[in-house]
Amino acid sequence: MARITLDHIRHAYGANPQSDKDYALREVDHEWADGGAYALLGPSGCGKTTLLNIISGLLQPSHGRILFDGRDVTDLTTQARNIAQVFQFPVIYDTMTVYDNLAFPLRNRGVSEADVDRRVREMLDIIGLSDWASRKARGLTADQKQKISLGRGLVRNDVSAILFDEPLTVIDPHMKWVLRSQLKRLHKQLGFTMVYVTHDQTEALTFADKVVVMYDGQIVQIGTPAELFERPSHTFVGYFIGSPGMNVMPAKIDGNQAIVGTQSIGLATAPDVATSDRIELGIRPEFLRLGRHGLPITINRIEDIGRHRIVRAEFEGRPTAIVVPEDAEIPAEPRVTFDPAGVHIYANSWRVGAGQERREA
Repeated sequence: MARITLDHIRHAYGANPQSDKDYALREVDHEWADGGAYALLGPSGCGKTTLLNIISGLLQPSHGRILFDGRDVTDLTTQARNIAQVFQFPVIYDTMTVYDNLAFPLRNRGVSEADVDRRVREMLDIIGLSDWASRKARGLTADQKQKISLGRGLVRNDVSAILFDEPLTVIDPHMKWVLRSQLKRLHKQLGFTMVYVTHDQTEALTFADKVVVMYDGQIVQIGTPAELFERPSHTFVGYFIGSPGMNVMPAKIDGNQAIVGTQSIGLATAPDVATSDRIELGIRPEFLRLGRHGLPITINRIEDIGRHRIVRAEFEGRPTAIVVPEDAEIPAEPRVTFDPAGVHIYANSWRVGAGQERREA
């Protein structure tokens, strides 16, 4: 297991990068704790797989260093870094039995057969393939093959970190939930440093202790699921985390009032946005209250999803989502109030007051 330090890492695939636009991965300067479970979350092309491959040693960064427990490993191979990696599609040996697939990395490192047998059988039990131990891997289902890949990554107890690159893509929805739960349990049981790449917020939020949200080649927030939901540091985090995502509206600031269109919304404090080009107000649908009092709003449609309803409305010409309880009254002439606890002000996409949090993430 290792503490992973990303020391001013940057990466460009082209030669002679001149500006941030030329970098697939902009500067990343963070330290991740030994034994932590991290998810790299973001859309395709945001740089998360590039960062994972830099950690694993499959890719050498254009700038910066990577350290494991304070030791510079930037120029070391994946094998020398002692990394286990599980890829998006199962990588297994079809002609070997399930047992021998799991035993292979141990035997390759000269582990005694007694220890190989003990650890393989423990892992077979953990991943639910004990009854398949003597079967050839050829012909197994996609989720069974990916279980083998996961097991082979977890069977060693001497790895610095285990890296997962969208490992559940080929798995059916029910099995995804089962395997996510197993990975969470295994992390608590074995204490490995784990880094999990995904574009699926459900996977990230249910697996990780800390979620690393990436956008446009940079880390925009690192936090617990609760922190990402309650205090999104960037408008992208608010949009990407949650269903539906955060409402974001152009605004002007007048003391402790946010002006959206012709309406004024009270703020807890007067934010400092004097030097900002673009000001926006962000509020999650769960912090808007629909009723007979407040500011006028126009309802376009209502989506009933069982436990609650999503009201799709328009506030001052802006599409606005509101989450209401299933049995809540929706007035004929609706009005909306903004819960001050859920109102955030963003300057040039960054939440005002989030600078210190970004430095400490």
